[in-house]
Amino acid sequence: MARAAGFTYLGLLFAIAILGITLATVGVVWSTQIRREKEVQLLFAGDQIRMAIGHYRASGGQYPQALTDLLDDKRSAVPQRFLRRIFLDPMTNSADWQLELAPEGGIMGVASRSSGTPIKVAGFSAADASFEKAECYCDWKFIYSPRVSRHRRVKVPTLTH
Repeated sequence: MARAAGFTYLGLLFAIAILGITLATVGVVWSTQIRREKEVQLLFAGDQIRMAIGHYRASGGQYPQALTDLLDDKRSAVPQRFLRRIFLDPMTNSADWQLELAPEGGIMGVASRSSGTPIKVAGFSAADASFEKAECYCDWKFIYSPRVSRHRRVKVPTLTH
């Protein structure tokens, strides 16, 4: 009887060990998924702020002096809103973005203050191509830079009958 109790006890210990390993694995997978979702949120928020800075600059020729200028631009008789709200940085869970300043003054972009290592290191959009192989989220700089527009004449083929 004592011998059977010993095997039952070992079987129970083995089952608890397997359960612990399984739960640890699930925890790692879950935490990785949460980080991936936060990266998607960071890419969205940073892109929205970058586009708002671009619209602000296009409407008045200068960069905003503060992110709050994107919420209520009073440079004209009719105030404009380029953002509905200041997005939180999902990596730090705060609106305390690292501001990227333009050489001529004002804010030309934002970056996360997080020093965490990104999971995503490739497959970015063209606007975010500089994020590839970044070592921390703070290297993901969402900077608006006006594209130099060059008008060139393109020869359009014509159909002949």
